[in-house]
Amino acid sequence: MAARGVFITFEGGDGSGKSTQIQSVRDWFESRGREVIVTREPGGTELGTEIRRLVQNGPEDVDARTEALLYAADRAYHVATVIAPALERGAVVLGDRYIDSSLAYQGAARSLGVDEIASLSAWATRGLYPSLTFLLDLPPEVGARRRTDAPDRMERESMDFHERVRHEYLRLADAEPDRIVVIDAVGTVDEVFSEIRGVLVERFEGGSVTIDEADDSVPAPTQEALASSSEAPETPEAAEKPREKSANKGSARKPATMVGALGESQGALWDE
Repeated sequence: MAARGVFITFEGGDGSGKSTQIQSVRDWFESRGREVIVTREPGGTELGTEIRRLVQNGPEDVDARTEALLYAADRAYHVATVIAPALERGAVVLGDRYIDSSLAYQGAARSLGVDEIASLSAWATRGLYPSLTFLLDLPPEVGARRRTDAPDRMERESMDFHERVRHEYLRLADAEPDRIVVIDAVGTVDEVFSEIRGVLVERFEGGSVTIDEADDSVPAPTQEALASSSEAPETPEAAEKPREKSANKGSARKPATMVGALGESQGALWDE
């Protein structure tokens, strides 16, 4: 039986260690004989590299809508030329940032509206959603202390901006607990990967399906789920509640039927 494509994304604030963990997950899949494609947004293509330069180190007067459209353009090209072809041939695609980043950064923190950014992203990607997302959760002040390079345009935003990003990520995880697994990124590299590896083993080896037996459809987030995530939290303490609720559901550890990477519409066919 031919292996089917698997699309996994990694999300989190600056300094959460996504790139390091992606390499460990790459090694995990490759040791099991899978082709693995590691990519990022923006920057996974030649066009994306230029867009990354513009949004991270371009003019300071780039407004929020322009920023959102640049990310959407990058994502459309990225899916069409890298992600979808890799999934079609049965590869495992590990993405450093995807739609959830736009929902958190532009939809919530930039106040453009989570529903609006979700609709834009769904159109740009033809409805392609990951089957699993690791959210590496880290307090923004911890991420800032981990920074070794000069901060880029996004990293220079206020601590309040980055708190709003984190709160929205946690709300998204609460709305989609079967897809988004929250990982505490405060620990050491080995401790964080131990948590990630546990999820991989359960979902791809010890759960109800194997890597090669995943379904072929990924539902887009429901309007109800998006609506529940569009309200800004009143306090940092309130933002922790969704995380606790998600953990109580046991979604991060419960063996579940793992859905595949390609949505029905595809059948026609962000290093921190």
